[in-house]
Amino acid sequence: MDIDFVITWVDMNDPQWQAQFARYSQQKQETKNGVSKARFRDYGFFRYWWRGVEEFAPWVRKIHLVTSGQKPEWLNTDNPKIHLVDHKDFIPAEFLPTYNSVVIERYMHKIPGLSDHFVYFNDDFYLTNKVEPERFFRNGLPCDIAVFDYNPSWSQWYTRIKNNIRLINRHFDKREVMARDRDKWFHPSYGLKARWNYLLKFYPKFITLRTPHNAQPYLKRTFEEVWSAAGRELTETSVNRFRALNDYTPELFRAWQICRGCFEPYNTYCDTKMFPLMIRSGQAVKAIRRQTYTLICLNDNVHIRHYDRVMGELDHAFQEILPRKSSFEK
Repeated sequence: MDIDFVITWVDMNDPQWQAQFARYSQQKQETKNGVSKARFRDYGFFRYWWRGVEEFAPWVRKIHLVTSGQKPEWLNTDNPKIHLVDHKDFIPAEFLPTYNSVVIERYMHKIPGLSDHFVYFNDDFYLTNKVEPERFFRNGLPCDIAVFDYNPSWSQWYTRIKNNIRLINRHFDKREVMARDRDKWFHPSYGLKARWNYLLKFYPKFITLRTPHNAQPYLKRTFEEVWSAAGRELTETSVNRFRALNDYTPELFRAWQICRGCFEPYNTYCDTKMFPLMIRSGQAVKAIRRQTYTLICLNDNVHIRHYDRVMGELDHAFQEILPRKSSFEK
């Protein structure tokens, strides 16, 4: 089984990108999250993502690097595993340029040459220990955790996820889904994380699914099916150049996959950890050095204190576990 990786990246220091971004962002009234520097800035750690792939996941067939026509100057584009993908290669021209990650993500299945089985990475997800293909796919299906997450938060992110859930409830009957795939929804590996599955077993509607900050495995056919069922909604919101409250996030495709039963139960929290750098940078440094997890997410924030010092400590930690240049670097 061929497995590809898809990774999105932006060079925020590119003058041409900056000028274009400034022009469109001035038209944007809601600046929270949508135009935050933390959403786009690059730590200079991107080399470590590639080194991690070569060191810990050498089995990957192809890496599709998705950008707005950019590429790191140090990237060895002669490496046969690298496929440079411009937004214009797979996103309809009328929605470009876009600075909205959820718009980019919903069109991923149209990346030329993408394998039927692929894993999607944000550029703040890093491999820090050996990982096998079975971590992402078993029996030809994505490995995932199907558990509810009752969260009455009014945050923008949860508002957008609730947009997904409304679509899910329109197309799936919760009781039928959970009865059909009972073993997957109540898998013992989930432990206490499945408590809301038991408490809400007889509630007739889906609520928000717990969403790990994780590299996410997908089947390409899932995207095709969602687009067939909800193409109008996805097309209408593709005009959002920046994040908006009516967005549909990639969790829609993940939730659809789960509701179809197209997954193998796996507690993704057992080997993955997100570190909000504003409060847990020290823990992140230790986790990298000790290689505690297979995957980590370094969650940026504009309010990180002593930013340069924090980034320097993380860089030293990555250097300890991934000191050698990879074949993806010139």
